[in-house]
Amino acid sequence: MRSVELPNFIQHIGAQGVTTATESSVQREQLTRHLNAFLECQRFKDVATNGLQVAGRERIANIVVGVTANKALIDAAIEAKADAVIVHHGLFWKGDSPALVGYHRERVAALLAHNINLYAYHLPLDVHAEVGNNACLGRRLGLSPTGTCGEAGLVMLGQLGVSADVRCTVLAAYVARHYGRRVTLFSHPDRPIRTIAWCTGAGGSLLTDAIEAGADAFITGEISEQHVHQARESNITLIAAGHHATERDGVAALAAHLVQQFGVNYQFIDINSPV
Repeated sequence: MRSVELPNFIQHIGAQGVTTATESSVQREQLTRHLNAFLECQRFKDVATNGLQVAGRERIANIVVGVTANKALIDAAIEAKADAVIVHHGLFWKGDSPALVGYHRERVAALLAHNINLYAYHLPLDVHAEVGNNACLGRRLGLSPTGTCGEAGLVMLGQLGVSADVRCTVLAAYVARHYGRRVTLFSHPDRPIRTIAWCTGAGGSLLTDAIEAGADAFITGEISEQHVHQARESNITLIAAGHHATERDGVAALAAHLVQQFGVNYQFIDINSPV
């Protein structure tokens, strides 16, 4: 295992406090219909509940977006006088207990007490061609997409916009610089990198799809122990840049889309996670 960290990194575009300022609003039902259709939620068999998870006030003018619906983000949304919160990781997942107890109760209670809507989009926000997390990673790193692979196209394929082959340490340093954080690299120094596969978040489970597609390198957010051995034995470079870090861009891009569509205000609030 090799870790790469560069001192001069690029700060995330959605830094805490980035806002828009307009005076328009949209009805909750209209916003819900638009989001569900735009993100094509019906396409996906997901482990998460996609769409409106907690209903609040009917008119929405101020939106807070973030990666995960944790209590810190909800408290920040209350402070920002948000009408709605839109996240990638919501509150309701298949296999979880439906009981509203402990921290789960506190999150829902805070939303209801302040009449705030909560929207969450998981796989639909990963793969959307315009605002998806994968598409945003490609744009951030300057990758030229050539296609997708895996179920529902969860893995993107492409190349760096350079004519020469890239070495694994150079690619890892490049990713580290553009995400402003340490990345974990499992490499094969003798293999030149031309084709790159990527999937944000906990994409390690999709490593097989990248290998079968003939990728020389796979960039994801989070991996598990078994993926290291699989990468070594399959002669593919594996780079993990952080689950949270690689999934910040999608919600910000989605919010910018809503500004264009409805003229609402939005604020991206980053409750950082080291994972």
